[in-house]
Amino acid sequence: MEIHELSAVALRAALAAGEVSALEVTQHFLARIESANRLLAAFVTVTAEQAIADAKAADRAFAKLPTSERLGELPPFHGVPVAFKDLTDVAGIHTTHGSAALEHRPAPADSDLVARFRRAGAVSLGKTQVPEFGLTAYSENRIAPPSRNPHAPSRSSGGSSGGSAAAVAAGLVPFAPGSDGGGSIRIPAAACGILGLKPGRGLVPSGEGQGDPARLVVAGPLARTAADAALMLDVLAEPELAPGGGYLARIEEGPPSLTIGMTLDSPWQSVFPFSVEPEALEALRVGAELLAASGHRVVEASVRYDNRYAAAFTTAWTSGVGSARISPQREALLTPLTRTFRRRAQQRSAAKVNEAVEFLRAFAADTITQYAQWDVILTPALAQTPRPIGWFTGTATGGGAWPAADWTGDPDDDYRRQCEFAPWSSMVNVCGLPAIAVPVYWTGSAGTSDRGLPMGVQLIGKPGSELLLLQLAAQLMSGGSA
Repeated sequence: MEIHELSAVALRAALAAGEVSALEVTQHFLARIESANRLLAAFVTVTAEQAIADAKAADRAFAKLPTSERLGELPPFHGVPVAFKDLTDVAGIHTTHGSAALEHRPAPADSDLVARFRRAGAVSLGKTQVPEFGLTAYSENRIAPPSRNPHAPSRSSGGSSGGSAAAVAAGLVPFAPGSDGGGSIRIPAAACGILGLKPGRGLVPSGEGQGDPARLVVAGPLARTAADAALMLDVLAEPELAPGGGYLARIEEGPPSLTIGMTLDSPWQSVFPFSVEPEALEALRVGAELLAASGHRVVEASVRYDNRYAAAFTTAWTSGVGSARISPQREALLTPLTRTFRRRAQQRSAAKVNEAVEFLRAFAADTITQYAQWDVILTPALAQTPRPIGWFTGTATGGGAWPAADWTGDPDDDYRRQCEFAPWSSMVNVCGLPAIAVPVYWTGSAGTSDRGLPMGVQLIGKPGSELLLLQLAAQLMSGGSA
């Protein structure tokens, strides 16, 4: 088995046992990035020189430890490569925020998230592609080629953690942290056929919440297995909030028999009536059957959502872009969607934003009360298969050539398409609940070499149910077992 085929948990064990060195691992993944990134464009910046220096330092520290002390003294991510979204500050590296309108300067210091990973021993390989300011469900911008889906490069890897999800799915990193303010972990995870966990509000320290009045954004893992996501969550979560023994230590515990409410209801359907593609419905059917085979009771659920949700969420979600520091002469370099959102945000009063946030608080209380009828809520992860590059912006050109000749697609149509593509994501952020996207189905013909496109389901849990969701994901990804 090659290094990139190992799970993050297995790779960590191999590093701790001295079976491979941090330098070997880092060089292996850098070679894969060099080979694959020309097509996938998952990485915007590759920090090879720094990564090699960090790996050598990790190996020197490893060599100084007596063999008997290595397991107890090594940091949890010793020598394990990761990558960070290009919304996240890494000291000395440009943070572009996916925007041509910003002047790109090296970050003066690591963000809280990056500092946490460094303390855990991870080796950063670089920065991954994002949409401008992380606003969209696709990772396309004006500064670098669009991030492509490893399973179908003419298709998008989703957003806003699209580059990171593509990198994990393609084996360019073992796992990666994403951030999720309206689906930005779960959407690209579903599009790329990996697992994506959005933790509940308060579990993971929020170090990047500027311009987030509704407290929507949280960091979480993108991984190929539930155990890998649990390993990362043990580092991300506040220790006093983690379950006894930690997430990884308890991932193999079987969850109790649950009542799971399955629904297609969405708070977007009154404003953007959408249809669910057959592939998404098939994924939901498969997910429900796997859960039933694992001993859970899956029932039809009906949820009522206030039709004022769409306007209130959009107001809160876009408020930050209105206050972004952009010089007037560079405003024209924004994408049409960002420019439109920015103009509207600047025209709103602070009172309007506060009114939207207050509404969302009431919406959350009502929705959580409804969800309490079931142990877990089950929805499709996406309503459609992964979309072609340029589909949202109206700039699709067959193979999705970059740079797009013209970004003149209608911003409101772009936004509508995103909401119809992922109609079950954002309300989870508003409610502050944990949720996980899990791949369960491929659209290709069974028994052939054509796997087709990945499709998944979303599980929404109650406050504090991250471990339960990871255990359910493990059941789903093992094919369902009691």
